[in-house]
Amino acid sequence: MPYFLYFILHYLLLLLGALFISGLIFFLTPELLDDQHANRDTPTIEDRMGIDPYDNVIVLEEQWTPPPLNLADIRSRGCVADGLLSEYNHPETDIPLARSSSCLYFHRALETWLDPPDFSDALAVIEEIGRDDVHYGMFLAEAIRTKANYLYRQEGRDFEFSDMCRKQSRNFWGEHTCKPSLKKPEYQAYLKQVTRDAMDIGIRVFLFGQIHYQEEKINFPKVDNVIRDMRAYADEKGYDILIGAQTGDITNRRYLGFFDFIEGGVGISAAGTVEDGPCFSKYWKKPGDWCWPLMWHSRFKDRADNVFVYMDWNGQVGDDMHTFASLPEDARHRALQTIRSRMDSEGVSFFPPLITPLPKEGTANCSGPKKRFYSPSMDHGCRDYDAINALLQ
Repeated sequence: MPYFLYFILHYLLLLLGALFISGLIFFLTPELLDDQHANRDTPTIEDRMGIDPYDNVIVLEEQWTPPPLNLADIRSRGCVADGLLSEYNHPETDIPLARSSSCLYFHRALETWLDPPDFSDALAVIEEIGRDDVHYGMFLAEAIRTKANYLYRQEGRDFEFSDMCRKQSRNFWGEHTCKPSLKKPEYQAYLKQVTRDAMDIGIRVFLFGQIHYQEEKINFPKVDNVIRDMRAYADEKGYDILIGAQTGDITNRRYLGFFDFIEGGVGISAAGTVEDGPCFSKYWKKPGDWCWPLMWHSRFKDRADNVFVYMDWNGQVGDDMHTFASLPEDARHRALQTIRSRMDSEGVSFFPPLITPLPKEGTANCSGPKKRFYSPSMDHGCRDYDAINALLQ
């Protein structure tokens, strides 16, 4: 017999033998070919480790349910309430203000700046405010703490925050901090867990902070995968959600199209007026200078679905909030009216401040109960609450 025929016959006999043995195994023990069979009667990893699968989240049953999402209400009666659900400022002041205010949306109410969210505390504040006509927003920050401890329930371990960091961003926001990268699987897993938990306690609006820090390459985006997962979960649960971003000076229509809204600062002058250019003149003097974008400008507004603006802050003297808080009371009230009228004419939503940080250095004309936070409370220095309520109504 020729050698090549012998080789072919030998190969066919081996193949037939393998198929016979595989069929016999499947007939006698089909579970060996079922990847999930071995796990059918096995406790989950949370049960084996004594972990509550809903640790860090309280699923709403009949405790509190948000109203149907209404974009018109959010656009016309939104307020910046940075850290309201994270108890950033002074809960004894903030909660009564939120309870009685004319705001129907609290922007950035749940923070993740450096520290992961505490959903139990957030829900406790929601219940204490006790309103069933409002929405709360969540900020997905461009800053994480690499040594934070936070349970990754799906794998029964703590998240490795150091594995979320963008290259060459270590200690960018201070010691043991970094910019998270949407390219990192660990950061994607973290966002998946916290956004789902947020939806389950009634949060419907999400904001990515400074997306150009979190996205490594705009031309090869990763945020669309995260957004797709968020929308899929919302659809599965029957939730309507809005997803936005601080997009900086990005003007790529396709990229901006991922988001329901973009947002940024107003660019208020020391006289309480609004500038006309696309970049805040405090930082931009000529082409090539850094652009603090004024999102209501046509350069950005015309490329997005919705634009939200407010008096922004970066922790430095001369930012929008420091400039506003440095104005006398009557000038602040005029500035609120001026900005609202200007933004209405531009078809842009203006969110007045309820809780916002002020610079650590430098003294403003007024502040809230804490010097580093603005509050319009009528019981403290910035007595703007009545003016803001009137503006919203």
